[in-house]
Amino acid sequence: MSGTRPAATPPHDPRPLVGEPLCLDLLNTVWNHDGVRQDLLTDTEGLAVWLAANGLDTRFAADGPTLEHVLRARDALASVTDTPGDPAGIARVDEVLGHGRIRAILTGEGPGEEPEFEDPAWGAAWLAARDYLNLLTTAPDRIRGCAHDACVLHFFDTSRNGTRRWCSMAACGNRAKASRHYARSRES
Repeated sequence: MSGTRPAATPPHDPRPLVGEPLCLDLLNTVWNHDGVRQDLLTDTEGLAVWLAANGLDTRFAADGPTLEHVLRARDALASVTDTPGDPAGIARVDEVLGHGRIRAILTGEGPGEEPEFEDPAWGAAWLAARDYLNLLTTAPDRIRGCAHDACVLHFFDTSRNGTRRWCSMAACGNRAKASRHYARSRES
């Protein structure tokens, strides 16, 4: 028998929307299920799930300090996405960004960049805040919150014409259609 260990099974991610850009995926660690607020980041086990879902589990520890910093970043990002231009939210994002920087490097393929952190426990939080800056540079008008009243999820609209309204057409979009249909049928 060889000395290799079988690959660990990734932990189950219970969130209804995954795969968004890192900053929005962090915001989506809070969601509503049957009218009850859910939060993936209540402990380091949930942090481990989020880190694994974003390919960060090999770079950063799922420990108390990392969880604390990720929660600070999530709160700051929620503030600026829900109220763009809010000076307090901007200051909170800037505070997170103050814990890292981009260092220019030369690789075998040419110029590159590498993030550096004063404390590795800030790494995941810093990367999420930096990702938000990248989305603002790319297409700030495509950063959206779901249009369903009971949904708190966020997404980056990659639709061709930029008119996506729902985190998921199968979930929130379908609920909205059903509500409109029900309202029309009651009027008749």
